[in-house]
Amino acid sequence: MKTTCSKILFFVTEDWFVCSHWLPVIEGAKNAGLEVVVVTRTNKHAEKIQQHGVRVIPLEVSRRGSNLFREFTTILRLAGIYREEQPAIVHHVAMKPMLYGSLVSHLMRVPHTVNWVAGMGWLFVSNNWRAKILQVVVRKVLGVLLRGTLVIVENKDDRAIIANIGVASEHVHLIRGAGVDTLLYNTSPQLDGVPLIVLPARMLWDKGVGEFVDAARQLQQCGVKARFVLVGDPDPQNPASVPKHQLIAWQKEGVVEWWGRREDMPQVLAQSHIVCLPSYREGLPKSLLEAASSGRPIVTTDVPGCREIVRHGENGLLVPARDVAALAEALRRLIEDEELRRRMGEKGREIAVAEFSVERVVSETLDVYRQLLC
Repeated sequence: MKTTCSKILFFVTEDWFVCSHWLPVIEGAKNAGLEVVVVTRTNKHAEKIQQHGVRVIPLEVSRRGSNLFREFTTILRLAGIYREEQPAIVHHVAMKPMLYGSLVSHLMRVPHTVNWVAGMGWLFVSNNWRAKILQVVVRKVLGVLLRGTLVIVENKDDRAIIANIGVASEHVHLIRGAGVDTLLYNTSPQLDGVPLIVLPARMLWDKGVGEFVDAARQLQQCGVKARFVLVGDPDPQNPASVPKHQLIAWQKEGVVEWWGRREDMPQVLAQSHIVCLPSYREGLPKSLLEAASSGRPIVTTDVPGCREIVRHGENGLLVPARDVAALAEALRRLIEDEELRRRMGEKGREIAVAEFSVERVVSETLDVYRQLLC
C-alpha cells in the first residue's frame, strides 16, 4: 500500500465529538504541514469541521453495534477508505474506532497507527452480565490489535489496563485529556443569590445523573437552598442513556432543572457556583477541565479520570462512586461555605493553567506524530 507521507486520518465515531474535543489537535496537525482527513458519522457538525480546512468522509457507524451485518459492512467501508486515502498515520479515538480501525490499518498496512483511549466507556463500568462477558472478549481482542500500535491514554489507571493486555510500555504515552482553552474558560466572580450546582455531561446513568438527582432531592428535603441543573442531552447511541421522559419527569417534580445541550458553556459555568460530575469512570472529563479553568469548585467521584483533575480538599471534593449520601454531604459543605468555594475555585484555575491547557495537549500530540514520521 503506497502512502501519502504527510497525510493523517482521524477516525472518530461522532462529528459532535470531533468538534467538542479534537479540533485543536486537528488544527495543530494542519498547521504543522500535515494533510488532514476526518472519518466520522456526520450529523450536524460536518461543516464546522470543514471550516478548519480538512476533508470529512462520512461513515455510518453505530456505537451500539448489535447488527453483525451492519458492523461487517462498516469495516468493509472503512477498509475502502483507508485503501483510497493511503495515510501515513491513522489516529483512532475511543473504543470502536480503536477496534475496527486497528484491524483495518493492519490489513491495509498503514505505516503508523495511533489509538487514543478516551476512557474505557460503558462496557467497563456496566454491571450488566452481557457487558461483563463482552468486556472479557474486548480485552483479549484489544490485546491483539493494539500490539504494534502507539497507544495514548489519558490517566494512569488506563495506562495500567493497556499494559495488562500486553502493550509494551514504550508504545504507551500519557497525554492528559483533550485540554482546555484557558482564555475562553476564564474566571469570573460568583454571582450573589441561591447557589447553582451544574452537572455538565451527556445524560447517561454512568455519569452519575441518577445519584445527582437523588442527592439534590435529599438536600432539598433537609431545607438546603440551592438550584440543581443538568446540562446536556441524552445519547440514544449509548446503552446507558437516560430517557428523555425521565429528565422531563425530574424537572416537573422540581428536583432538578434540565437545560439540555448548551453551546454557551463558558456562560453557563460563569453562572454556576459548583460543578458536579458523579461519574463511575472517565478518561479525563473535559467538562471538569472547563470547570477548573473557570475557577469553579468541583464535587466528583474518586474514580479514574476524575481524580486526575481534582485534588481532594484543594480544588474540590472526591466522594465514592454511587454513594448518594456522601455526594449530598460534599455538596452541602460547598453550598454552605462561600469562602471555601472561592479558595477551591482559585486553586482549580491554577491547576488548569499549569497542567491542562489545550496548547500543552496539542504540543504533546504533535510530538508523537513527529516521532512516528521521523
